[in-house]
Amino acid sequence: MRPPNISATLQAIAIVGATFASADRTYTNPILPGWHSDPSCVYVTEQETFFCVASTFIAFPGLPLYASKDLQNWELASNIFNRPSQIPDTADTEGQQGGIFAPTLRYRNGTFYLIVSNLGPSVEGLVFTSTDPYSDTAWSEPLVFPVHGIDPDIFWDDDGQVYVTSADDSRIQHYSLDLASGEIGPVTYLWNGTGGASPEGPHLYREDGYYYLLIAEGGTETNHAVTMARSKTRTGPWEPCPDNPVLTNRNTTQYFQTVGHADLFQDGSGNWWGVALSTRSGPEWLNYPMGRETILTPGTWEEGGWPVLQPVRGVMHAPLPPRSGVERPINKPEHLTFPPGSDIPKHLVYWRLPDESSYVVSPEGHPSTLRLRPSVHGPSYNASSVTDPITFISRRQTDTLFAFSVDLEFTPTSPNAEAGVSLFLTQEQHVDLSIVHVPRSSSGSARILQLKTYGRGNYDGPLRNVTVDVPTHWANKTVSLNVEAVDDETYLFSASLASKPKSSILVGTVDARVVSGDTGRFTGTLIGVYASYGGHSQRAITNHVRAFDKEADFAYFSNWKYEGLGQRVDYDTIVPSY
Repeated sequence: MRPPNISATLQAIAIVGATFASADRTYTNPILPGWHSDPSCVYVTEQETFFCVASTFIAFPGLPLYASKDLQNWELASNIFNRPSQIPDTADTEGQQGGIFAPTLRYRNGTFYLIVSNLGPSVEGLVFTSTDPYSDTAWSEPLVFPVHGIDPDIFWDDDGQVYVTSADDSRIQHYSLDLASGEIGPVTYLWNGTGGASPEGPHLYREDGYYYLLIAEGGTETNHAVTMARSKTRTGPWEPCPDNPVLTNRNTTQYFQTVGHADLFQDGSGNWWGVALSTRSGPEWLNYPMGRETILTPGTWEEGGWPVLQPVRGVMHAPLPPRSGVERPINKPEHLTFPPGSDIPKHLVYWRLPDESSYVVSPEGHPSTLRLRPSVHGPSYNASSVTDPITFISRRQTDTLFAFSVDLEFTPTSPNAEAGVSLFLTQEQHVDLSIVHVPRSSSGSARILQLKTYGRGNYDGPLRNVTVDVPTHWANKTVSLNVEAVDDETYLFSASLASKPKSSILVGTVDARVVSGDTGRFTGTLIGVYASYGGHSQRAITNHVRAFDKEADFAYFSNWKYEGLGQRVDYDTIVPSY
């Protein structure tokens, strides 16, 4: 899957990788690459394991929980939001940036707690619990409570009383929570920061006789920052840290920008760590298709003092725990074959709740494939019925440079039926490479390769959609569709016969700024497959398929491959993906 035109880049990667490998206690950010915003982490002493969770908005399954022994090699332990009954409102959430975000993860007396707001048709607070972090089904149905705004934090005081701290109306709000009934107590307003916009993302800690309040402020863009205050009593008065902000990259030229929304935790050796979100964009903040990612920074917290965190860089030095000897599963090359009897891999995600009948692993007559039944609309936004399920399944783009390919068997009979791959940020912002069945008056019908761009994100150049006739000798044969990030600014789309991958057709290229910012400024790019009828009306489709075998329009995907080819960690530094 290695793109032939980046061999020089890969040689540079190998040199840089060898240099870093010889340095003791060196690591690179982000630790959770790709769309992993608003991180929250804990260290569980009895398991000698770190656990981190990130936001997922309206993606499903949601709230992925990652586990690591050494802060470097991470595996997906479970998805906390893993069944529709937990948050059924996800199906009716219209906003592309709504849903669940900014969770807080905590561990107490053998139980994991995940608290989060759900911004669906209404705003609700949710608390999930589990005693087995490696099991999806062990995560509870949520306790629902009347949250005040967004970004709730859960905190146990010395007497065992539970409190929530959240952000609403530009104020940090604080109130008790009954974990049995969901009832909350009177609201107290705490410290709202140093005057920056949007005080949010609060976390409350108890250290050395003080209550410490950590918040984000400045907005989640290039002015993003982390500030802190403390008090001898839980509700104030608050003393601001004299060195605020305690973490930020604002007003710098650093490659890593928008650093903020942090959480703090301590490892088994007493070392302190901070996690935060960041974008790899430089201060221009225009090209960042992977969105907000999770970075790690080491810190110190002297008794009676304030936490001191190292500034965020791509290459960091820190007292890391001993390496676990386990390779980084979330970064390893991926090859999905969808064998009979298997389930859809748990790291793959849908946009809102899926129609599960539209996805079948190894259907009869098509072993080792994933069958997709076309939805009326593709990944695109449909204003009249935005929440209708779309047939689209994907994974995160987790590497600056990567190669993705999938084989497609697709011989539809309905007009404008299409299936292919989508580089997806939101329903209003994505790029699709597909095979489309188009009617033609002169020849009856034909299949075309279509590269189509929806939205433009932060890109202000010309947009050009491309159509290419499928070669006649490809008729009724399996086609391989390919997407390559050949550098940090360019995606290359191509196709070939699956049996002759080296004889490919270059369909076109797209600028990475198309899937940066705008309608998806809080999320990050997904790469996956879809099938649809191109947005034609349900009546027209229904009338047509009455005369034809509907199964003829099914799309069969197989041989799904994703390989990371390099991570850019600074303007002139690329390191190996794994």
